Amino acid sequence: MRHFLSLKDFTKDEILEMITLAQKIKKETKAKNFVPYLEKQTLGMIFEKSSTRTRVSFETGIYQLGGIGLFLSSNDIQLGRGEPMKDTSRVISRMVDMVMIRTFEQSKLEEFAKYSKVPVINGLTDSYHPVQVMTDYLTMLEFGVTQPVVAYVGDGNNMTHSWLMLAAKLGFELRIATPKGYECDKNIVEEAFEIAKESGAKISFGNDPKVAVAGTNVVTTDTWISMGQEDEKEERIKAFDGYIVDEALMSLTEKDAIFLHCLPAYRDYEVSETIFEKHADEIFSEAENRLHAQKGIMVWLNEHRD
Repeated sequence: MRHFLSLKDFTKDEILEMITLAQKIKKETKAKNFVPYLEKQTLGMIFEKSSTRTRVSFETGIYQLGGIGLFLSSNDIQLGRGEPMKDTSRVISRMVDMVMIRTFEQSKLEEFAKYSKVPVINGLTDSYHPVQVMTDYLTMLEFGVTQPVVAYVGDGNNMTHSWLMLAAKLGFELRIATPKGYECDKNIVEEAFEIAKESGAKISFGNDPKVAVAGTNVVTTDTWISMGQEDEKEERIKAFDGYIVDEALMSLTEKDAIFLHCLPAYRDYEVSETIFEKHADEIFSEAENRLHAQKGIMVWLNEHRD
């Protein structure tokens, strides 16, 4: 059974197959040609973390593919009352055709997948957000970026880890700038470097955003204060001083560089209002592409069932 838990589980060709499927399905959707690739299938959507884009994109996506989505909040199912994850998996996966989970620990997602009879998709964990970075790659292609040189400026979090895996698998250049003490998980970095040996990806780390963005054609960032880190807000704001993606920082990139943000965006923290609005078309195309990228992933997983 193939699950979509992290990009490290896929080859370059498999990742590109999903992207190609997403492009095809998006084109069909825009032409109002809703092909029922997942006719009468049910997607169980388990949310331990709240979301706007993840819920709307998956629920709309499965509907457009001919199926139906079931929103399952941890407040509404026995998982939120202490039922073991493996038991929840063994029950739900006997009733639905596919499961998406948005949760905290990667280990909980992996436990669910271990006991599941159907494909499981990572809608976000504290370690990875792979559906988002697939979306970002689709968006880069749409804006003409075929040879990415990407700078990630900000926290060494689940988005950074996902960018690491994408770059390592596809073989492009990625520069990461984080404040000291907010670097990426060392184990994930080691995994990415091992993968990069085969793909030829050029991955570098530092603490200076200016060095990271100089000459790049894609700049991306994320919120400094993720869900569950609210009590660290003031400490983080101080630590991330100088990491705002503003006019001065973007002026160091290539002339036609694009800016991406997975949203929600907090203006004048990780990105200036001016830069956000200047690149709004890219950002909201990226937001829309969650819908199409995830449809590509779901259809691919369905085609690769045992």
